[in-house]
Amino acid sequence: MKKLNLILRRAAILLFTLFSFTAWSQTRTVTGVVKDATGPIPSVSILEKGTTNGAITDLDGKFSLAVGSNATLIISFVGYTTQEVAIGTQNVFNITLLEDSKTLGEVVVVGYGTQKKKDLTGSIVSISERNFQKGNIASAEQLIAGKVAGVVITPNGGAPGSGGTIRIRGGSSLNGTNDPLIVIDGVPLATSGIGGVANPLSLINPNDIESITVLKDASAAAIYGSRASNGVLMIVTKKGKKGDKLNVNFSSVLSSAQAANFLPVLTGDELRSLVGSKGNVTEKSFLGKENTNWQEQIYRSAFSHDENLSFTGSVNILPYRVSLGYLDQNGILLGSNLKRTSASVNLSPRFFDDHLKIDVSYKGAYNKSFFADEGAIGAAVTFDPTQPIRTDKGRFQGYYEWLDNSGKLNTLAGKNPLGLLNSREDVSDVNRHIANAIIDYKFHFLPDLRANFNIAIDQANTEGYVKKDSTAGSGFPFGTNNVYTQARTNKTFEGYLNYAKKINNFDFDVMGGYGYQDFYYKGVNDFKGMDGVVRGDTARFFTIPLEQSTLISFFGRAKIGFKDRYLATFTVRNDGSSRLAPGYKWITYPAAALAWRMSEDGIGKGLFSDLKLRVGYGITGQQEGIGFYNGLKLFAPGGTTAQYPFGTEYISVLRPNGFNETLTWQQTATTNFAIDFTTKNERVSGSIDYYMRKSSKLLSIVNVPAGANFTNELLTNIGELDINGVELTLNTTPVKSENLTWDANFVLAYNTNKITKLTLVEDPNFKGLEVGGIAGGVGNKIQLNTIGSPRNSFNLYKQVYAENGKPIEGVYVDKNGDGKINSDDKYLYEQPDATYTLGFTSNLSYRNFNFGFVLRGSVGNYMYNNVYSNNIQFSPSGSYLNNVSPNVLETGFRNGQLFSDYYMQNASFLKMDNLSIGYNLSSLFKNKFRAQLSAIVQNVFTITKYTGIDPEINGGIDNNIYLRPRTISLGINVNF
Repeated sequence: MKKLNLILRRAAILLFTLFSFTAWSQTRTVTGVVKDATGPIPSVSILEKGTTNGAITDLDGKFSLAVGSNATLIISFVGYTTQEVAIGTQNVFNITLLEDSKTLGEVVVVGYGTQKKKDLTGSIVSISERNFQKGNIASAEQLIAGKVAGVVITPNGGAPGSGGTIRIRGGSSLNGTNDPLIVIDGVPLATSGIGGVANPLSLINPNDIESITVLKDASAAAIYGSRASNGVLMIVTKKGKKGDKLNVNFSSVLSSAQAANFLPVLTGDELRSLVGSKGNVTEKSFLGKENTNWQEQIYRSAFSHDENLSFTGSVNILPYRVSLGYLDQNGILLGSNLKRTSASVNLSPRFFDDHLKIDVSYKGAYNKSFFADEGAIGAAVTFDPTQPIRTDKGRFQGYYEWLDNSGKLNTLAGKNPLGLLNSREDVSDVNRHIANAIIDYKFHFLPDLRANFNIAIDQANTEGYVKKDSTAGSGFPFGTNNVYTQARTNKTFEGYLNYAKKINNFDFDVMGGYGYQDFYYKGVNDFKGMDGVVRGDTARFFTIPLEQSTLISFFGRAKIGFKDRYLATFTVRNDGSSRLAPGYKWITYPAAALAWRMSEDGIGKGLFSDLKLRVGYGITGQQEGIGFYNGLKLFAPGGTTAQYPFGTEYISVLRPNGFNETLTWQQTATTNFAIDFTTKNERVSGSIDYYMRKSSKLLSIVNVPAGANFTNELLTNIGELDINGVELTLNTTPVKSENLTWDANFVLAYNTNKITKLTLVEDPNFKGLEVGGIAGGVGNKIQLNTIGSPRNSFNLYKQVYAENGKPIEGVYVDKNGDGKINSDDKYLYEQPDATYTLGFTSNLSYRNFNFGFVLRGSVGNYMYNNVYSNNIQFSPSGSYLNNVSPNVLETGFRNGQLFSDYYMQNASFLKMDNLSIGYNLSSLFKNKFRAQLSAIVQNVFTITKYTGIDPEINGGIDNNIYLRPRTISLGINVNF
């Protein structure tokens, strides 16, 4: 036995020696440098084809790798065309990568897959990380503001995490949502809001995002069927790649924000002068002795910081990326703050020579929000500046408040702005978790056939409270202690088969799949006093029962190419929703697009490397706004409004909900004509799109005939809306040399809309639907949706002016000539939506320096200045004083003129959103690691004729918004 063991050990040693010698004899070390037109590129991936053996270039672009004798190197880097190099007998390589940002080989994310840019037939635009907006960015949509033609992102004010309203080609609805569908790493998100956050997208860390792709026309978006009428935003997060070495990235942005300007108001001295000249004895007696600038009191310089740490690399077959982030963003309004802690994990293992690909993704965020009482913004404009901030009487937490003759709080008067802010505590805690696994298997026996499965969950939980002490001037006698909770869970399963094959001159790519998505929601609101007691109307308990809906889908797409020049895409999706009644649950959305790469047929061959003509048509839907149960026959608890007497006791009973059993999806049919072009030297590329959209079966509210026992209004499908537009995108590189590169990108969009139908039957007496509520009275609305006009058109009286140019109070044009002024004399005057929108981005790089800015603008949008029209009377009730707008000194008005077109102003603007300068610090650290220092200014300047605080307000009504701050940031980004 000992001899046998000795023989076996010697044999093993011999075999090991032979194997080692053979392996050594078949490997060698290759070295080289990877660069582009401007110099060496660090962190480029070098991979030996067919293995996991790889390296990355250092800060000088150099690499060294031991490979087999017949190896082929795969050289790849984000933004550049991947190259394969056979080593042959060569040991030293100088490799130049070509930029892929404008090349035809760029891969673009589309619904359920990817596609090369040269093969696109729909209107699709992708913005990568290096072209994102920079600075103190808390929400994903802010990254692409001004970057995509036809995509307008209007800030929702300056509150921490507030984000912006997204409109793609103007939206498509009157009463339903106009928000696009958002898909993150293949998971379609619910478009409904999440309680306790200013903006649901603030729960996604922008630093984890690699690219955002916009599907604009129906031929591109129809694959998402009943949710794609307003376009689709596809967000892709960062992932590791096979062969990557460990890369550690740390970034930090420190920011300071201040109010860029304040609303114009009268000073204390100016109000004393006005009341002294026009007020009565009682009003004069209200005057104080101070000069309090209430806006300066409620706003502050706000410091914020945003740190992110990520680890990216690959361990054998497992590429990975793990990140952590922390954001602490203070708002300029006292008490407002957002704290976000986020984490993401992306694992992308590859098996069986990449036949089996698995992408596991997790994104989690915990947001703690402190909401300031934004009523203080309006109070700071109107509260009497002649009064002190505090008094020595000790009431109302020491803040000055208006009292009536009996010494009690004057309930008609405005409240002390600082008292509003400091006496209220409004806090929420929100957790959101998005997790999914995508399994993609390329069949071994038929490599052209793939099976793809996506399993996902999106869960958000909210806990929040609003507390207000009973001693506060704005509180109830027993204070406020409102507690609320929400729980949302969306589950997704999608699977499809994809077959792609090239046969002679034909390319076939066919896909068919199935989708299942569930939406759950439940919430509880508990209203009570600080002592915990429920008291009548001032406090009540309200529970939202479990709401659940299911969407089931069947979808398919076929792409056919001939000789790489004639392209066709056909898409169909069949959606079924539990929200609708039987007979109306299912609907089919078809789309088709054709493209001709004219450059392949020699057209423009001397000037263009690619010249492509596109045409597409498709139908998409809109199910948001339908509600969970508006189409179903259901009963619900009637509460105190539906009770039945049993003797002396009243028992709450069930009552029927309002329903419409013929309710169905809103639909939008879109026709798109376009041309894409790239010049021969790839210095200029772009596209021109013309589109026609017709939305039908618009969701609208109609009155129910008297006698109905469930509701006065009912949701139904009424109306049609036509939208037409043109979009221009131009990407240029005017200068490109060894030390200097200048990229300039310009986008321009033209968009108009007109309502063509609003009733089921023609009614000549129907004037339209009033919308657009304003401050200054109960139920007043300033806009009208009516046939033949743009949506939300302003509906006003035409002001009459004196010879000196001043408006005459209460005098309007008798438009219909009947000798009296009433609502029949109102006329439609302008609209809030811009006719033209534009964006210009410039990036200049010189050696280690880079300089960039982003400009945005709009033309043709009008604003109703509700701040001016609502702040006219300095003593509305004769029992206290208000501040008034300085505009009163120009008009001389003593009473409100809410419906005068005098308050309509042209709100066209040009804004510099972002100004940045950066410096590459790597040379200072002897190239041991890469470091970039940057300084950024946001909301740099605004050029406009509008006299209000901001010409960019969604909806076109200016009524004391949270000011957008001017923010200065200093950032550093380090890669190890």
